[in-house]
Amino acid sequence: MIKTNDLDFGKTDIKILYRKFLYPTILGMISTIIVIITDGFFIGKFIGSDALAAVNIASPLFDLVSGFGIMSGIGCSIISAVYISRGKQKLANVLFTQITVFSIILFIIVSFILCLNADATALLLGSSPKLLSLSSTYITILSVSFPFFLLDNIGLFMIRLDRSPKYAMLCTMSGAVFNIIGDYFMVGVYDFGVQGAAIATSVSFFINAIMVVVYLLFKANNLKFCKISIDLKGLRYSLKNIYSMCKIGFSGMLNQLSIALMALTGNYIFMKYLHEDGVAAFSVLCYYFPIVFMINNAIAQSAQPIISYNLGGKQMDRVKQAYHLSLRVAFGFGLFTTLLMIFAARPMTGLFLAEDAPAFQYAIDGMPYFAIGFMFFALNIVYIGYLQSTGKDMKSNIITLIRGYILLLLFFIFLPRIMGNKGIWLAMPLAEGLTTLLICLLEIIRKVGKG
Repeated sequence: MIKTNDLDFGKTDIKILYRKFLYPTILGMISTIIVIITDGFFIGKFIGSDALAAVNIASPLFDLVSGFGIMSGIGCSIISAVYISRGKQKLANVLFTQITVFSIILFIIVSFILCLNADATALLLGSSPKLLSLSSTYITILSVSFPFFLLDNIGLFMIRLDRSPKYAMLCTMSGAVFNIIGDYFMVGVYDFGVQGAAIATSVSFFINAIMVVVYLLFKANNLKFCKISIDLKGLRYSLKNIYSMCKIGFSGMLNQLSIALMALTGNYIFMKYLHEDGVAAFSVLCYYFPIVFMINNAIAQSAQPIISYNLGGKQMDRVKQAYHLSLRVAFGFGLFTTLLMIFAARPMTGLFLAEDAPAFQYAIDGMPYFAIGFMFFALNIVYIGYLQSTGKDMKSNIITLIRGYILLLLFFIFLPRIMGNKGIWLAMPLAEGLTTLLICLLEIIRKVGKG
């Protein structure tokens, strides 16, 4: 059995087991949250609202890499958990090695293409001519770090599965501390502008990746890199594993990319209706939304190895206990964040924008409307995570496409025409709320069908 110190995935009380994974995962996410807020603070305060808008233009690329890493990490960890629950540790090691090597090679190629086409990429992502130089510079520097960021994403999933959630937390916190220090000196002290912010973030990804490699080579309990075959048979096996990983983890990537779609579409819509100041105001929300996403992801991810392991062991009561517990935690957090952003819109906006900036008023007017969606978003993410963990990948993909793509795009396009500027801010809440309603209806139909 897999154990975390004296804990057993198959026997230990679910509440104790879940807390053991939740707290380090949340703390690791909080360190990333501090990095996001610090980045926005230094960029907004020391460089200006144009720089904040330019960085937000580039944010979908970050979501792309993060989404692929989440897909790889979720798919790999769920399949590995089932293997390990059945005593097949070697297969888990081979799977992890294959997925990691494939992912890093792919994003070395992607990074090279982005570096050569930074201007075209910035324009494609919605940059105006005024913001092009800043956006292009940020994209060029940050894209070099994407393979390291990807290794960090995949590695943290596997380190938690390997019974070391505290080390995963330490990896995240180490990079976060450097990023904060780097932002202070490169942006606040030496005035290197967006170049300095991009360098600080890139180096923090490198530090995280080094810590992941050190763990897997020297500190791992059971899950380690191993030699993989590169002959025809080995390549066929690798492709089969990559397909399985993509199939299970795809909705995880779709969830992350829905943030990129929201940022990309929002940038276009805000530029159309409220111009650069509107994009700067929207960028404040684009700093907070990934924070909410990461914590809800942590809530879902903390339950995933427990659910997958017990599913492999056919202990369905424990699977349901872990799911219901994560659902309760998600609801509590979603309600808290909604109330916080409704009643603290002014100070939360003030972290990024000066009160005399035109974008400031846009942001504090829109934030309460936008925040309504966080309650529903929290429940949706945990439900989708449960579907992934139990192998219901098609259903999770469909729900993710509905909430993060179809409904979001429709509301972004049509609500401003019906409701004016308020409709832009309400696009995400209505998409998430309708998705929650759909999930409730599907669960009622499922239970009635069983009864």
